[in-house]
Amino acid sequence: MCGIYITNIPFTRDNVYNKLESINYRGPDNTGVSNIDDVILGHLRLAILDLDKRSNQPFVYENFHIVFNGEIYNFLDVKEELIGLGYSFHTTSDTEVLLIGFKEWGVKVLDKINGMFAFCIYDSVLKKVFCARDRLGVKPFYYYWKDGKFEICSQMRPLIKGREQIDEEAMSIYLDCRYVPTPHSILEDIYKLPPGNYMEIDLNTNELVLQEYWNLKTVKTRKVSYEQAKDELHKLLKDAVKIRLQSDVPIGSFLSGGIDSALVSSIASKISDKPINTFSIGFDDPKYDESNVARKFAEIMDSNHTETICKPKDVIERIPKLVEVYDEPFADSSALPSLLLNAVTKEYVTVAISGDGGDESFLGYNHFEWLTKVNTFFKVPFFLRKIASYTFLVRLFNKPSESIKNILRSRTIEDFIHYIFIGFNTLQISRDLSWLNFYSSFKKLSDNDLQKAADLNIKLWLENDSNVKVDRASMAYSVEVRSPFLDYRIIEFARSLPVSFRYFKGTRKRILRDILKEYIPENIFDQPKSGFSIPLGNWIRKDLKDEFVAVLNDDFLNRVPNLDVQKFKKQFKDHLEGKRDYATNIWKLYVLARWYKEFNIK
Repeated sequence: MCGIYITNIPFTRDNVYNKLESINYRGPDNTGVSNIDDVILGHLRLAILDLDKRSNQPFVYENFHIVFNGEIYNFLDVKEELIGLGYSFHTTSDTEVLLIGFKEWGVKVLDKINGMFAFCIYDSVLKKVFCARDRLGVKPFYYYWKDGKFEICSQMRPLIKGREQIDEEAMSIYLDCRYVPTPHSILEDIYKLPPGNYMEIDLNTNELVLQEYWNLKTVKTRKVSYEQAKDELHKLLKDAVKIRLQSDVPIGSFLSGGIDSALVSSIASKISDKPINTFSIGFDDPKYDESNVARKFAEIMDSNHTETICKPKDVIERIPKLVEVYDEPFADSSALPSLLLNAVTKEYVTVAISGDGGDESFLGYNHFEWLTKVNTFFKVPFFLRKIASYTFLVRLFNKPSESIKNILRSRTIEDFIHYIFIGFNTLQISRDLSWLNFYSSFKKLSDNDLQKAADLNIKLWLENDSNVKVDRASMAYSVEVRSPFLDYRIIEFARSLPVSFRYFKGTRKRILRDILKEYIPENIFDQPKSGFSIPLGNWIRKDLKDEFVAVLNDDFLNRVPNLDVQKFKKQFKDHLEGKRDYATNIWKLYVLARWYKEFNIK
C-alpha cells in the first residue's frame, strides 16, 4: 500500500519530493524518485511484503520501470507460472512479480492478477507508459493530461497547484452525491481512471488511450441448489480471506456489530494459528452504538479485542485530518469514525481486513427493502400514480407524505434507483443528470430490480464513496485495509446467484447469515444494524453549532456554483430549530467550505 507518482513535466527533483511529502502518510517507509528519459517516477512505500530495501520503488527490470500501489493477492501463483517460463526472482515482493508478468504478457497480465492496485510502468525502449487500476476501484488513480503533458498520482493534492479552477459540472454532482464520481474530479483538467481500465500514453505521438479490461457482465443466473451455492461461497470466502492474510507485518481485523465484518473476522480467526487482533468503534449515544455486539463477537472468536468509544470531541479533533487527507470534498460523515478507528488500529497492526463490500453484492442495504415495497407500484402507469391516494400510500409504506411524493415523481423504477443514490431533492439551482449516463449500464445487465440497484451500488457508490472513505482514512495513519468481499471472484459469484439466495422474504444477506451461523449463534448477530453512522444531526445543533454557523456564512455560500443559497439557508435554520433533520446537506456544505479554505479556492 503506497503512493505513486509519474510525470513528463520538467519539475525539479525538489519539486517532486515536495509533492510526495504532501501525502507522505501513504508510504512513510521510503521515498524514491528516479528520472529516465525525462520521465520522472516517484514512490512512497508502506512496506508490507519483503521489508528489505531491495523492494523499494521505483522498481526496475530491464527496460521496465514501475511505481505500484496496492497488493497482488495471488502473486505467489503468478510467480510460480513465471518461474515455469524460465524467469528468476531476486525479491519476495509482489512488485517484482507484477513487473515481470507485464514483460511476459503485456496487458494480459491484468487477467491473471487478483488484487487491489494502481500502477504505472514506463518502457524506456518503446517510450510508452502503461497504467492500470483494479477492477473495483479500491485504489485511487488521478491524472492530469493536456497537450501531451501528463501528471499521475494516487491523490489529487500533489496535482492541484496552478490548477485550482473548479469544474462546475463536478461541483453540481457533489451537491447531489456528497462526493465527486469517476471520471470527474472537482477541478478542471484532472480526472480519475475508471476501475477495470488501463491507460496507455505514447510519448512518441503524445497520444493517450483508455481501454476497459473488466466490468460487470450481463447476469446469467446459475441453476444451483441453495446448499451447493452456500458451500461454494463459503469456500470462496475462505480463500479470499486467506490470501489477504499474507503479510510480513502485524495484521488485524475491523469488527463492527454487522454480519460482514463478523464473518470475515471469524474466518480469519479459524485460519490463523493464534488469536487475531480485532478493532471496533463505539459511540456514547446508544442509538448508534454497536460495540456491545462486536464485543460478543470477539469473545466467541477469542480475539485480542480493542474497543474505542467515539465522543463529539473526537469528531472535532479529526476534522482537520479529514480535510488534509480527503483532498477532494468528501462528505460521508462516517469518514470521521473511520479515521479514529485507523488511528487506534495503527498502534497495534499495519494491515487490517474489513467487511466492506458485502452489502453491495448480497443486498444488505435498506434501499433493497424499499425497492421490494415500491416494485409493484411502478407497474401502474405514471399518470395514474400521480393521482393515487396519498393516504393509502402513507398507510402502505408507513412513510411521511414527502417520501411518497418523491416516489410519485419517479417515472420508472430505474429513475427511482437513481434517486436512491443522488437524492430526490437537490440543492442545485439547475439540475442536470446527464452525467449519470456514464453509469447507465446497470439498466441493461439484469431484469431484476434488486440486482439493478446492486450493480449501481457497486459501480457508483462503492467506488466513489466507500472505497474512497476506506483508502483515505486508512492511509492517513499508514494502515493497509484489505476487503475479502471486494475480491472480484466473489462479486461475480454473487451476481450469478438467484436473488432469492441473497434477499428472501425481507431477509437481507440471507446466504451470508446462514454461513455465519457456523461461527456465531444467530441470536447474537441478528441485531438491528446502524451502519457506521454518527449522531451528526444532534452534534450540529449542540456541540458543533458555533463552528458550523461560523463556517457556513454568506461569503462562502455565494461562492459555490449552482447552489440554491436560500434553500440551503432555510434548511440550516430549520435543522438548528429542530424542525427537520438536514444534517447530510449541512455536513456536505461544511466539508466543502473547509476544502475551499484548505486549497485556497477563490
